[in-house]
Amino acid sequence: MYVCISAPPGEGRVRRSLLNLPIINPERLRTAKVLVDKAVKMRMVFSIQGPYPVVRAALKARGWVERRLPRPNQHWSRCRGDDGNDADDSDDDNGETGREEDPDDMYDLMSRMVRNETSYFYWTTRRETVDNRSLRKEQMTNHYAKAGTFTTKVGLCVNLRNLRWFDAADLDSFFPRCYRLGAEDEKHAFIEDYRRTACTSLIQCVVERIRAGSTHQSCQSKRRAMSLVASRMIDSALKVCQDFLDSLEHNDIDIALETPPSLTEQEWLEFIHNYYLVVHDGVEIEETFHYLNSCQAMLRKLRDVNPQLDTDGIHNIWIVKPGAKSRGRGIMCAKRLDDILRLVDSDPALIKDSKWVVQKYLERPLLVHGTKFDLRQWFLVTDWNPLTVWFYKKCYLRFSTQPYSVETLDSSIHLCNNSIQKHFQPSQQRHPEVPEDNMWSCDQFRAFLSGQGRAAQWWSVVVPGMKKAVVHALQTAQDLVESRRGSFELYGADFMLGRDLRPWLIEINASPTMAPSTAVTTRLCAAVQEDTLRVVLDRRLDRGAHTGGFQLIYKQAAVEVPQYVGVNLLVEGSQIRRPRPPPQKASKPSKGRTNQPAPRRPPQSQEYEAVAEKPKLAPSKKGLKSEVRHLTFSGFRVQTPLSTERPLAGEPWRLQRLGLVDSLQLPPRAQSRSMDCWRRPQVIVPWSGRARPFATPDIYKGPVLPLEVISLQDPDREPSALLVPTPLVQHAEFRFQKFFRQQNLHRRVIRTTCVGRGTHKSS
Repeated sequence: MYVCISAPPGEGRVRRSLLNLPIINPERLRTAKVLVDKAVKMRMVFSIQGPYPVVRAALKARGWVERRLPRPNQHWSRCRGDDGNDADDSDDDNGETGREEDPDDMYDLMSRMVRNETSYFYWTTRRETVDNRSLRKEQMTNHYAKAGTFTTKVGLCVNLRNLRWFDAADLDSFFPRCYRLGAEDEKHAFIEDYRRTACTSLIQCVVERIRAGSTHQSCQSKRRAMSLVASRMIDSALKVCQDFLDSLEHNDIDIALETPPSLTEQEWLEFIHNYYLVVHDGVEIEETFHYLNSCQAMLRKLRDVNPQLDTDGIHNIWIVKPGAKSRGRGIMCAKRLDDILRLVDSDPALIKDSKWVVQKYLERPLLVHGTKFDLRQWFLVTDWNPLTVWFYKKCYLRFSTQPYSVETLDSSIHLCNNSIQKHFQPSQQRHPEVPEDNMWSCDQFRAFLSGQGRAAQWWSVVVPGMKKAVVHALQTAQDLVESRRGSFELYGADFMLGRDLRPWLIEINASPTMAPSTAVTTRLCAAVQEDTLRVVLDRRLDRGAHTGGFQLIYKQAAVEVPQYVGVNLLVEGSQIRRPRPPPQKASKPSKGRTNQPAPRRPPQSQEYEAVAEKPKLAPSKKGLKSEVRHLTFSGFRVQTPLSTERPLAGEPWRLQRLGLVDSLQLPPRAQSRSMDCWRRPQVIVPWSGRARPFATPDIYKGPVLPLEVISLQDPDREPSALLVPTPLVQHAEFRFQKFFRQQNLHRRVIRTTCVGRGTHKSS
């Protein structure tokens, strides 16, 4: 309620200045507090952006409490969805409804209590509303990042071409041919496809006219107005089709580059012009009956390699779409090549960004009472690694408001989106059994097929075909979508059916519309939202929970990760060059040492020989497969002679405990082994600056340390006999000179020799 404060007497008026807080029932407040505390403790706080009353009601019934999000700028959100790089074909065109909050309502009161809490469940229309990277692992959202790789027309067009790397399916059997007109190479590929399709359409036109017996009747009427088209264009069409078949059989690989194409550019211009006269204007070709057998034989060959031949028709119609728009915006049909290229070239910005796609139009779809329709099919992805796909058992049909015809390319005939058709009044010529609201459920469509004796094909052809198309589209995008545990996304796929009931994938939409625009969508959209929550929420708590209309159709097999075998090893060094002799420096010989130089190739130690004399073991079946990357030594120990006298010249001192870094783990396990160290009779103080290797044994008196044995021994052998604790000796700054590997029946040996400078100290 409002409090009115009287103004000073001189002003003589009442001024409203303060808004008092509403009076809340204390009992209701305590109840709300208990429910909120429970929801916060169980992490059951959700946020929704968009008009999803069914999701709100279903979550509240489960005990969740809503934390309201700020209302987004609808104009900004839609503009970003149209032009963003990761924009998808979201066809949810309903913004957030601006309802007034009831301060005495229990749910509004609870929402205010959790306004500072963390939301653990997000359901939004646009994926940019929530940043997936900032979410914790226990938070859920209904979008995946970078899903535009298959929810945009450009992304679906490009990525489906990689299907052969994921599955042995034929892309042309469920997805109409599609090209990006912004890419120069694909633009040339489209022009080539358009010309080849004109040839196949002409051949089909010739056969159909001869079979219909319309040749002589049309000739009588057309000869008065214009001359007939020469029959040599049929020869040109047959030649182009035969060259296409040869290319599929790789029979053209021996053709020289200088060989001219089937038709020159001038001949193509003349052929396309005559094609327009024959197909679009109804002009006849002279003496077509002589080509009936050749045309029929060619069509049989083409039908074996081109699954889209029956749906291509004869008018060569293509549908041009903006790359990242939804709800039919900007889509138009065209049948002339110049019109298509002129339409795209009119917007250089879209050409630069490659956002125009052109797709072959299905000229011969399945019709219901002479009216075109398409199917909206839902599917749910709950994980991308492994890929997990749920297919909804129900779908619905969307009809156009006008009878189907290829003579007119109006949107009211060829685009079945409800956002397009709702602006048109149903035609008076349309069949009366087509619904006024332009929608059917799949049950009504199955009843229609049953009346034609084709009810069994719904389960044998339509549904399996849609499932395969959905899985194939997701397989090609799996490596591009950012997978995240706890996320999920509901998609809407649009299909058209051919006359043989084969489903053709047209596009995939993110955030499919859930608006209750008709009686069909009111029932089905509410059911799919409730069943989505059953899969993503109820099934997390109980794997046996009921999933409603969703059926698990694909779960990728788990990929076995190879066992970790440790770090790789690498010995890095520099080339050994002939060193300059160091400056001669007088030094006193050490007591008890001689000037006898150490041998270059010392013999193996007695201890190593003792190990070699042990009984031979069977060779281990465990192979050693590693790449040497880093080799680090630590803990050098020297084995002193048993006598108290110092060793004679040339006698080896044992570097006993040659330890590797603790992180090294190899199969077989890497074990430290002994190393023989031959000492020089004299030791000089290391010089500063760059290390200089020794020149000759007579001039350089520093230590030469060959690292003799580092063995990678089988785990069955006992290495403890080789490890004897001895005094520590430090060495530094060595460079590796040689590296090789030796293997016998008992051990695998890596040997390396290093030269350099260092200090030597013995006890």
